[in-house]
Formats: sequence, C-alpha cells, structure tokens
Amino acid sequence: MKSLVSINDLSKSEIVEILDMAALFEAEPNRRLAEDKVVASIFFEPSTRTRLSFETAINRLGARVIGFSEVSNTSLSKGETLKDTITMISNYTDMIVMRHPLEGSVRYASEVSKVPVINAGDGSNQHPTQTLLDMYSIRKTQGSLDGLHITMAGDLKYGRTVHSLLMAMSHFRPAFRFIAPRELALPDEYKKYLKQKNIRFEERVELAENITDTDIVYMTRVQKERFSEPMEYEKLKNTYVLRNSMLEKTKPGMKVLHPLPRVGEISEDVDSNPKAYYFNQAKNGVYARMAAICYLFGINSI
Repeated sequence: MKSLVSINDLSKSEIVEILDMAALFEAEPNRRLAEDKVVASIFFEPSTRTRLSFETAINRLGARVIGFSEVSNTSLSKGETLKDTITMISNYTDMIVMRHPLEGSVRYASEVSKVPVINAGDGSNQHPTQTLLDMYSIRKTQGSLDGLHITMAGDLKYGRTVHSLLMAMSHFRPAFRFIAPRELALPDEYKKYLKQKNIRFEERVELAENITDTDIVYMTRVQKERFSEPMEYEKLKNTYVLRNSMLEKTKPGMKVLHPLPRVGEISEDVDSNPKAYYFNQAKNGVYARMAAICYLFGINSI
C-alpha cells in the first residue's frame, strides 16, 4: 500500500508517469475507472480549491466521496483522538484525502490507516498534489520541465507549495531565484537540500527587476493563519504586489503561477495578460489529482 504524503514519496519516473496520465485525463476527463471505490475527503482546516478539486476528480472517476470540512461536526470536537478517527474512517473507505494544520499529522495518519492516504496539505510542510498540478502546468506551458529558471516570491517560510515544488523540480536541473523579506525567507533546511542536489539558487529582496529573465514566476500569499502575532502579518502582507506593468520586459513565454487564493499579491490587472496562468493552473488540479488517485489505486490502464 502506497500513500502520498510528501512529494519525495514519488521518484522522478513516477512523477512523469502521473503527469502523462493527467494529460490523458485532460483530453478525456470523464472516465469511470473507480466505480467500486469510496474515498474519504477529510479537511481539518478551510479549503476551497483543493477540496472541490479532489471531490471533482473523485466524481469524474466514478468513485463515491464521503467526509467533512468542519471539525466541529465530528467526534474530534468531543475529544476523540486523531488515531481513532483515522482508524475508523479507514474501515469505511478505500482511500483518505486529508488536510490538517499540524505538520506531520498526515504522515502519522498514513501510518495508522489501513488504506492509502493523500496529503492535501499539512501545516507549512507539504502539499504534493499541488506540486503535481504545478509541474503539469509548467510542463504544459513551457514544453518541458528540464533546465528552467523559476522565480518564487512571497511567503517562502510557511509556503508548503513552495517547499514541495522546489524538491520535485530538483529532478529536472532548474535554477531558482527566491524573493522574500528576511522574515519570510526560505528555511535553511530547503537551502541545504538544494545544495546537496547541486541545484543553483539565489536570494533577492526586490521583485520587479528580478523577473525579466525567468520562465516561471511563482507568486504566493502571506498566510495570515500561520502568524501568531497579527501585527507581524499586517507588516508583511503587502510586501510584494505583482502588477501588469511589471510584466512588460519579461520573456514572451513566461507564465505567472499562484497556488491561490490570492489576497492582493497579484493585481487584478494581471488577469487579462496572456502570461497569467493561475486560473488555468487551478483547473489542471482536477486532472493531476485524478492521475494521483488512479496511481495509488494501481489503475494504470486508462
């Protein structure tokens, strides 16, 4: 039984296999390949895109979905342990899709569960299916994943999508530029990871002058829910705002990605620019998640 808790649970060849499968699902999204399956969608913190994207993927595969998006409606509010909750849910289902605010919680769930578990985000740790849809979007727009220049800007400290993506892209020899204020800089553990992989990277503070030579600009929001001090969030929330005028001198094929939701870090005047790809990126999430679900179920004849 294989779970998907970290993007590092997948090898390079497995990632490519899932991306290839996602392309087939984009061409023909309604494939009832999992009609005999029940999937639990359990979200311990708010989500719009990830939860609905997963549930759309499950339904397009013909499986049934059960679960919750409010912890207050579950026995956890009565004091039930996470272990007991996961054990009980795995008795009812064939797979669990789980989001939780605590780092390591989904790994723990995968160790207790009798069925595969997919991490839909655990705190500031990992978000592997977001990484798969990001990589699918990058490959689709750039024609390849190899040797790209990728700029990541915003909250690089708590941004689990950033952490997952940089590890996955390290298979394809990219060059990274990280743009963040000192308070939200990329944690040292990820810099050490890149150095061990001999992946080039640099750190900058300014946004506008550092995106002209890049293939992908990956914007992230400053995550209010990760701050214990409201004043610290207010100080940092508008550090970077990508505006349409800033894209004039960028490469013709450059694309702007964002895991969404945005809260002001991309101006709405960017939306009509052909280089804006974040809404298409979110749509790609359905195909990538269909592929991930099928891969974990061992469904490879599609």
